Amino acid sequence: MFKLTSLNLNGIRSATTKGLEKWLSTHAPDCICVQEVKCQASDVTGRFEEMAGLKGHFHFAQKKGYSGTGVYTRHEPSDVLIGFGSTEFDAEGRFTELRFDTPQRKLSILSVYFPSGSSGPERQEAKYRFLADFYPHLQGLKNGREFILCGDVNIAHQEKDLKNWRSNQKNSGFLPDERAWMTKLLDAGGMVDVYRHLQPDTTDACYTWWSNRGQAYANNVGWRLDYHLATPALAALARSESIYKTEKFSDHAPITIGYDFTL
Repeated sequence: MFKLTSLNLNGIRSATTKGLEKWLSTHAPDCICVQEVKCQASDVTGRFEEMAGLKGHFHFAQKKGYSGTGVYTRHEPSDVLIGFGSTEFDAEGRFTELRFDTPQRKLSILSVYFPSGSSGPERQEAKYRFLADFYPHLQGLKNGREFILCGDVNIAHQEKDLKNWRSNQKNSGFLPDERAWMTKLLDAGGMVDVYRHLQPDTTDACYTWWSNRGQAYANNVGWRLDYHLATPALAALARSESIYKTEKFSDHAPITIGYDFTL
């Protein structure tokens, strides 16, 4: 069984002060895809190259204390790709791909941090540019290899993916064009939302992010923003899913899915 976790850290230094390494030692995933590491290479050196026996590979943002992605793995990758070829968004450290290729297969694990548009119209337009750039990249990958994308997608796809869907229809993360992009990726694009493959109908149980405002976490007023998106052959191997809501390393919960394959 291949145990794959995804977590938006909201800062790797902050998350580790809240017990992330101890949890990883107990939880023992094969890989953990992390987003929003909020650090530079100099911050990782001597401290975060490895955690709980997992070796880290990172894509850092040029801007200090911003964005950034990574994958910690128990297995040595055959290749590591940083960025997906977008000048604008590669500067923000949003894409890390680890390849585990053999003569019999081509397989990748991706950690991706989609932009948020919640800070204003300018960032929402950037989010739309990202979606437009990223869709053909994923289709090109899918034409040549199997892969699982883990990440903070910053989109709640359906009404059941957030608590207050009626009042959020004009808010970033649940806008019609964002949701339509997800629908296109899953339908015409042929990708699979693995959590929904395993749990098609959950509502309150599916949330992975809660606002720090009010009593959102205490009242479970959440959103499902963190996904495993897989090619159909890999999605068909998904056997179990867990969202660790009580683990408060950041404002996101870790999500783990077990797949019936080994690297």
